[in-house]
Amino acid sequence: METMATTTLTDGDLLALVWLASPALPVGGFSYSEVLEAAVESGLVTDEATAARWLADQLHLTLSRGDLAVLAAAVTAWRDGDMARIAQLNDWVLHTRETSELRQQTEQMGRSMVEWLRSIRPETTSAHWTYPIAYALASSAGTASPRAIALTFAFGWAENMIQAAIKSIPLGQSSGQRILSRLASEIAAAVDHALALPEDAWQAFSPMLAILSAQHETQYSRLFRS
Repeated sequence: METMATTTLTDGDLLALVWLASPALPVGGFSYSEVLEAAVESGLVTDEATAARWLADQLHLTLSRGDLAVLAAAVTAWRDGDMARIAQLNDWVLHTRETSELRQQTEQMGRSMVEWLRSIRPETTSAHWTYPIAYALASSAGTASPRAIALTFAFGWAENMIQAAIKSIPLGQSSGQRILSRLASEIAAAVDHALALPEDAWQAFSPMLAILSAQHETQYSRLFRS
């Protein structure tokens, strides 16, 4: 289990993590609101305060207890060359996506991540992986700790979600930055929680997200694919 201990990164490894976390990375994250758009449509998210609360809950109740924990385990498995473990973790992600659009999101972003990675590292496998597993593959070549990698993954998620909130509520850029500031202040705790979880405590049980995602699939007017 990793703790809050400081990890020293080389300049190259730090920049590689920033690169992976960038919303400009061509993996299509901007296309998804992860149900936020449906929450806006249903009236559950209406302004800066409700958006901040919604996203903070999503960070702690779903991302921390699922994808962040899987990501950290996958980094170790890639470095160990443990393909059986990678396949097991990938199956876990697939089987915990409760709607077709959430499954399509992780598959599409994972596929795009691998395609991008092959453009700069041609030796990379062409196999299809879910997004957390593909992100772990892309970040495992350096010396960054699983904790540092999970921090960048979570921050990249937060930046994408802020842009979704700005567009769908809508909000101004200043409101978005205030929400991002709150999320950034809570990401380290969410990551440490993920790293401390035993595997039998991982979970993706989020009934409201599943219900809203199912509704979003047939929502009359929408900007996002999830």
